[in-house]
Amino acid sequence: MSLIVKICGLSTEETIEAAITAGAGLVGFVFYPPSPRAVTPDQVARLVRGVPPAVGKVGLFVDPDDALLDRVLTLTGLDMIQLHGMEPPERAAQIRERFRRPVMKAIRVGAAADVAVAGRYLGAVDRLLFDAQPPKRPDALPGGNGEPFDWSLLAGRSWPLPWMLSGGLTIGNIATAVRTTGAPAIDVSSGVETSPGIKDVGLIKDFIAMARTLG
Repeated sequence: MSLIVKICGLSTEETIEAAITAGAGLVGFVFYPPSPRAVTPDQVARLVRGVPPAVGKVGLFVDPDDALLDRVLTLTGLDMIQLHGMEPPERAAQIRERFRRPVMKAIRVGAAADVAVAGRYLGAVDRLLFDAQPPKRPDALPGGNGEPFDWSLLAGRSWPLPWMLSGGLTIGNIATAVRTTGAPAIDVSSGVETSPGIKDVGLIKDFIAMARTLG
């Protein structure tokens, strides 16, 4: 089975086209204003016009309220909601029920106990994403900090729903990351940037090309 690649934090037509042409299965848009990758609903409504139906359109949110979700989904028609905050299982399930979209929950991993948290979301979400715990610094974001976690914490693990690996992935380490974790899908943001929020077409193409040799 081919490794599924999600390119997150996209904000230009050029980089979206590069991701799609190279073979990304999912494209992601960040609706979290403190992030350098943040976009507005109006921007994304324009950007997704050229995304083919076979490529999933994902919105990343951090502890969103219903009003924000309603506005974004109404304007953009996104296919999936990614929750990257502190949303408990009950809130994740509520969002899935109300907005009738698949929900992916990010699990922040720093130790074995964090991996176990994933079990609480079974039945509440449609997909899991394992990301690194944010570094302990004032400017740290919930995700997209460019730092990996100990991948061996996921070695030999499986869950009864699809899952993705994220956190500090680059073209130089994805082979080791996938081999260690057995991840069927990967999510990259900072690893295909020249600076925070600035995606590079060449890096996107090279990253996906490398990923397509794995799986």
